[in-house]
Amino acid sequence: MNDNLVGMDMAKIDEIRNQLPSKDWSAQPVENATIDDLDEVALFIARRMFKKVHSSIPAEEIDAWTTEEFLKHSGVMIDGKLTRSAVLLLGKPTTELLLSPYVARISWSLRDENKDVVDYEHFTIPYILTVDKVLAKIRNITIRELPSGTLFPDTMKQYDEYSIRELLHNCIAHSDYELCGRINLVENPTFLYYENCGSFIPVTIENVLEADGPQKFYRNPNLVNAMANFNMIDTIGRGIKKVFMEQKRRCFPMPDYVLRGNEVGVRLYGRTIDEKYKVTLKNNQDLSLMECVWLDAIQKHNPVTPLAVKTLRKKRLIKGRSPKFIIS
Repeated sequence: MNDNLVGMDMAKIDEIRNQLPSKDWSAQPVENATIDDLDEVALFIARRMFKKVHSSIPAEEIDAWTTEEFLKHSGVMIDGKLTRSAVLLLGKPTTELLLSPYVARISWSLRDENKDVVDYEHFTIPYILTVDKVLAKIRNITIRELPSGTLFPDTMKQYDEYSIRELLHNCIAHSDYELCGRINLVENPTFLYYENCGSFIPVTIENVLEADGPQKFYRNPNLVNAMANFNMIDTIGRGIKKVFMEQKRRCFPMPDYVLRGNEVGVRLYGRTIDEKYKVTLKNNQDLSLMECVWLDAIQKHNPVTPLAVKTLRKKRLIKGRSPKFIIS
């Protein structure tokens, strides 16, 4: 059962939020780390992205900052010491040892139809550069699907470029590094699976999709702030919602959030599951995002709330009896 499809009482919400550490792990200084331990290319890209995010500051002023001044303005150098955020995002690969026993690894693997691993590779810091290397491994093929009633196929990439990047950035930003686990990205024939250590702080995906404002709590505030400064994520809370909206636009299945204790997994689908779902989304462009999420649950035979059943029945989008609803 997916936690994002059912209600959750306040006791469980408070329990998860109480797991947040009293100190920000990512803001702690890394002993013996110096400017020489940072990757020059990573620093160049970070400064360029900082100028893009902070367009109100004259570019020539940012260029005039020393490396130390730039790192202070970015929030990754505090009291003259490099933080763990600085090492994760900008550190040379060899600097990973300075984070020990904590792990700074992203593992990509490729599986075939039988779920056998046919290829894999491990990546480390600097994450600001590593993300592109990891995503370059994904075989984002062009797919062509022939809609009923036409001779002209729909042509698109299997995965939206923004979505695959956003979900990996989220893994980096929200991992619980104190659990010493790596980030996994598993490429399957019809979906990508992302996994990181740490509980899901918003508790349910509905809380994210229905929120009117930014997320209030972060596990790694310093790291999140730095990634926002480097244009890797935003802190307005629209990233995950944008991924769902893009799947809706493509009439593809919605992402699945698999929440298991101290692990968060996400499936990003790159193929149709039920043709009726795809046709329904195409023929009903005015459906809300939550209505699409509910329909997606129906096509995956996941449980849905009474409100979802009532709403979808009223619009004549589903039929059948609980728990065996189908899309009309």
